[in-house]
Amino acid sequence: MTRALIVTEHGDRSVLAVRDIDVAAPAAGQLQVKVAAVGVNFIDVYKRQGVYPLDTPFVLGEEAAGEVVAVGEGVEGFTVGQRVAWAQFTGSAAELVNVDAAGVVPVPDGLDLETAAAAMLQGMTAHYLTNSTWALQADEIALVHAAAGGVGQLLVQMARTKGAVVVATAGSEEKLQIARDLGANHTINYREFEAEALAAEVRRLAGRGVDVVYDGVGKATFDASLASLRPRGLMCLFGGASGQVPPFDLQRLNAAGSLFVTRPTLGSYLLDRDELLWRSGDVLGALADGSLKLGIGGRYPLERAADAYEALEGRQTTGKLILTI
Repeated sequence: MTRALIVTEHGDRSVLAVRDIDVAAPAAGQLQVKVAAVGVNFIDVYKRQGVYPLDTPFVLGEEAAGEVVAVGEGVEGFTVGQRVAWAQFTGSAAELVNVDAAGVVPVPDGLDLETAAAAMLQGMTAHYLTNSTWALQADEIALVHAAAGGVGQLLVQMARTKGAVVVATAGSEEKLQIARDLGANHTINYREFEAEALAAEVRRLAGRGVDVVYDGVGKATFDASLASLRPRGLMCLFGGASGQVPPFDLQRLNAAGSLFVTRPTLGSYLLDRDELLWRSGDVLGALADGSLKLGIGGRYPLERAADAYEALEGRQTTGKLILTI
């Protein structure tokens, strides 16, 4: 038996429960891992609410890190005792997990397991957004919303490493200071502006429309994001922390300068193991050598998972939240 965080039915945080479950030996192609830490992410919220429907009950959690305790038949390249991490495996929030080895990556020496667990989903998201969805170039201008959040902090750093100019938004002076400390060139408290005024402030600080917007906030910032873009600029809507964006008239893209909009997801940027190893290797390697920083904003035991998601959904956090096992 092992303890696990269960979604008993679709709904609010009250449907979460910690229960004992049976865990079999790893099947062929799997690793059995003793979990050290689990990342807390908005995709967990969407699955709990039924936005991304799964049959209930199910074990929550998409990313984690820990130590291999058993290796299934046919698995090569992993050994008992090895430190590993993964993302995009529903059922990760448990003491013991059987996970498909094809989605597991090694954790480099010098990187702790909590940071590895915290980095996988959001780190690879920031990586694909800045390297593939829009491959940022030096002197291009990127608008990063929620810049003090888990993905936001990583986006700011990756963009600055590429020589891009970053306009960062957040909802408090404390959060804006975090963005500035990470290298943001310009910062804006988005709570002080309506959509049209926010876009005008972005353009004033940047000197022109931005090349790309990285928007994980969604409904509350979408209109300002579109209005901040230069002609043929790209709106990367990768999340909906404030709610999902309702349908809109595509003619708006024409009138605003032939804009592009994409709603990317990490799975589309991890189409094979080589791509997984590239993205995870870049992220975990940079964290291990100190060239990339990741702030853990809170640690919660499984029994307090509802508190972690309350903080996440209330946008009360800076950095990444994790569940400790």
